[in-house]
Amino acid sequence: MRYQISGKQIDIGEALQTHVKDELGAAVAKYAERPTDAHVIFSKNASEFVCEAIVHLSTGLTAQASAKAHEIYAAFDGCREKMEKQLRRYKRRLKDHHRDRSEPVELSGASSYILASESEGAESEPESLQPIIVAEMETKIPSLSVGEAVMQMELAGAPVLVFRKEGNDGLNVVYRRDDGNIGWIDP
Repeated sequence: MRYQISGKQIDIGEALQTHVKDELGAAVAKYAERPTDAHVIFSKNASEFVCEAIVHLSTGLTAQASAKAHEIYAAFDGCREKMEKQLRRYKRRLKDHHRDRSEPVELSGASSYILASESEGAESEPESLQPIIVAEMETKIPSLSVGEAVMQMELAGAPVLVFRKEGNDGLNVVYRRDDGNIGWIDP
């Protein structure tokens, strides 16, 4: 597995990098047979250290977790435990998808925009109907089955996932409903 370990405005020493590679590698290898790469980012927020980890699996699925603590090693250990819990929870489903899927998930490109929220009250009239674009990025839309899309959404901790249903050209959406169930939009 390839590792990219970095710090946002903090130094990451060799001892921490070795600890991350050993511990995260062991945790992920226990539950996922073929991880491809891992990105671990450390940052500091006031008096707490924040650790964010993203692990890409060979099937195209992505697991991510984050944790905060007053010590950097404790932040990583909390993050690793959350990652391990996610992968343990979905181990059976991941194994089933590994057997069914011999090739990685097909990804197609798309644009992703972040729109500015209204800073004024909701009752005021907007100046124009054009939203203010804060950021524009490129994103990938995976080609998945509905079950894989739900699993990917839950592994990523996202409220919604846009995907292309395998064997179908149209875009589909799965989302977490207010009642706790999963909604699926199939146009």
